[in-house]
Amino acid sequence: MTDREGKIRRLARELDEALERGDTEKVVSFFAADCEIEALGVKLNGHDGVRRWLGWLFGYVDEVRFEPVVIMVDGDVFFEEFVVHAKLRGGGEAVSKQAEVLVYEDYKVKSLRVYFDRLDFADAVVKNPFEKAIVRKLIDKSTEGLT
Repeated sequence: MTDREGKIRRLARELDEALERGDTEKVVSFFAADCEIEALGVKLNGHDGVRRWLGWLFGYVDEVRFEPVVIMVDGDVFFEEFVVHAKLRGGGEAVSKQAEVLVYEDYKVKSLRVYFDRLDFADAVVKNPFEKAIVRKLIDKSTEGLT
């Protein structure tokens, strides 16, 4: 591992730690001013986009913990597969296996792409029995033929 890759690993870990603490301004400091974040097909730009993403995340989640599964660094690109353990606002918990790709430029995140199944959270968030039944049906239908 090169010194550059080691530093990127450390920065990514510190970013995760700031997210787990809910420290918005510290999280923003890891991103380039002209960064791009992509999640759930939505693209957000710049530090305002980072704050919007964090507002969205912490609007649903009271507490979050990341459990790394696989980490790879290739030059300025950091890839991680991880498990999110979240305590949700209003009660409930969610566990979601996710992946992220961070592209660094001058040791700041230039691009973050996060991939996850939104149904992992939908099942935990919906309260109404009718809505729960719909989400369960979607989850069951999405794996039909695999099991």
